[in-house]
Amino acid sequence: MTSAAASSSLDFRKKRTAMFAMLAALAMLGLGYAAVPLYRMFCQVTGFGGTTQRATESDAAIAERLAQSAGGQTISVRFDGSVARDMPWSFGPEQVTDTVTIGQRDMAIYLAKNNSDQPVTGTATFNVEPAQAGIYFNKIQCFCFTEQTLQPGQEVRMPVLYYVDPKAMDDPNMQGVEQITLSYTFHRAKD
Repeated sequence: MTSAAASSSLDFRKKRTAMFAMLAALAMLGLGYAAVPLYRMFCQVTGFGGTTQRATESDAAIAERLAQSAGGQTISVRFDGSVARDMPWSFGPEQVTDTVTIGQRDMAIYLAKNNSDQPVTGTATFNVEPAQAGIYFNKIQCFCFTEQTLQPGQEVRMPVLYYVDPKAMDDPNMQGVEQITLSYTFHRAKD
């Protein structure tokens, strides 16, 4: 092999290695951007980390029929609300606890007030404790599904329509769970 051919072969290998390195870097960048939505989907499907489920009215109707065969068992639900440090709102539940029939729709009301002199848009993050209850806690309607804008001094009532899936009674991980806590934190929405 001549020195020109060897040099050409070496240049080709260097370019190929550089191309693979660039493709690997782009793949890692893509995975970095996809990680948050993929993790969110995983949590919503599995209830991991206390992520609640989003239900439809027909899902709730099916759960109510299942609950009739469950004998009207109840569970305590505790409601919690807070705001991030930079959020000039007051926010919390109207009622701190409620005893609900498993499988039956129920409603919780949260109160929010904008304490600033300008409109503020917020978004709520949420979770359920204990974490294993997240897959069984179903929200039909919730203020947390969309951003909320409050005008200066405005106070609003924010309802959450939910139910606890009767399948929770068949899960060994739910044995001994007497109370589920639904917790929200309001953050300023990004502009």
